[in-house]
Amino acid sequence: MNRAAAILCLVAALGFGIPGVFGIRYFADTGDVWTFMGFPTYGEGPFENWGIETTLGLLVAFLVVCTAELVVAVLLWFGHRLGLVLSLALLPFEFLFWIGFALPLGYVVGVGRAVLGIAGWRAGRSKPAP
Repeated sequence: MNRAAAILCLVAALGFGIPGVFGIRYFADTGDVWTFMGFPTYGEGPFENWGIETTLGLLVAFLVVCTAELVVAVLLWFGHRLGLVLSLALLPFEFLFWIGFALPLGYVVGVGRAVLGIAGWRAGRSKPAP
């Protein structure tokens, strides 16, 4: 289950992080939010409704979260307990960005990763010692 959690983590990290790099570059060059397949990336979501405008700092902060998620994916893949701890600690920050930027499916992947990670940890704890 840890590897399944790691795969979900990797999907979110790369699925949001790679477009994030392009979004940062486009925003830095033009001052506008990059659109991908007709949808604004990392802009025009609830953040703007709350009075938080898209800035380069906000985009870079989200990329840092995506990069941290990539590290968590590696830790989960190799079964490190720290991966689960960081996965759960990172979740509130991810939710903030997923909701604030109106990113689809991020929260579904995040909750799935958390459930699989916890289930994997519990399954590992219940095994008898050799």
